[in-house]
Amino acid sequence: MIRLENVTKKFGDFTALDNIDLVISKGTSFGLLGSNGAGKSTILRLLAGIYKQEAGNVTVDGENVFDNVAIKKKVFFINDETVQFGSFTLGGLKRYFKGFYPNFSEEIFEQLRSRVKLPDGKKLDTFSKGMKRQAVVISGLACRTDYLLLDEAFDGLDPTMRIIVKRMLVDAMIDRQLTTAISSHNLKEINEVCDSVALLHQGKILFNRDLDSVKGNIHKVQAAFPREYSRADFEKYGIMDYSRSGSVHYIIMKGSEEEIRTKLGEKSPTLLDLIPLSLEEIFIYEMAQTGYDAGGIDGIDERSGNTI
Repeated sequence: MIRLENVTKKFGDFTALDNIDLVISKGTSFGLLGSNGAGKSTILRLLAGIYKQEAGNVTVDGENVFDNVAIKKKVFFINDETVQFGSFTLGGLKRYFKGFYPNFSEEIFEQLRSRVKLPDGKKLDTFSKGMKRQAVVISGLACRTDYLLLDEAFDGLDPTMRIIVKRMLVDAMIDRQLTTAISSHNLKEINEVCDSVALLHQGKILFNRDLDSVKGNIHKVQAAFPREYSRADFEKYGIMDYSRSGSVHYIIMKGSEEEIRTKLGEKSPTLLDLIPLSLEEIFIYEMAQTGYDAGGIDGIDERSGNTI
């Protein structure tokens, strides 16, 4: 298990993380979302033992990470930059990581290399950005660590390679209960890979939720009623958003489908449809509830819910 307790990290006068708490359970895939500077990469670097926090505890399997060689052998960090490996060939990259990770599997490395069709004898600085990212991802999976940390994991990959890398990650999670923590600007990517997600903004965690519970506990309602109602008539239900077009009311509400139908059933609706929300839409409404402008986080377009 990964645990951050009351963690604060500063760089000079800048507070990158402000007294945050976070738990990532073993065998799960956890997503970190947020704009540039939100604190996503700082969390991953703390977990990799690259940074040391000013306050709080950062532990993996109950042990502090910083300066702990035994724990670092359980963790592989894929940085958002690969320039440090530019002079390596794939063979050199393989030998490099074998020296640090005792569980490194040459068989897995070669299987994955063949799968993504990377050239074996060329230096990484001749590779495209996407190819460099693939090379480090297959190295990380071949190290057979318990924990894999990925900073902007799919950045620079074309659509086909994104699918292949996702499948490699999912296969490893299923085969050996690999725990992954993935930072991304892209909600769609996180939605496809992760079990849980935390949204960060200015060094704080706005919310930390299991994705299935998030999706099942907020709905868009389309309803019509035999008498006139306004927003004020629905406020007692704790609605998150309201609009109206003609006789049709559009209401964003928290709760299960059954709970929502029971509440609105009190008003004898002539039409009552529950429409699924995208993850982007859910985050927009959740952020609005906490007083944050969704348009300022992750480049989310409030009208479409898409990252831009």
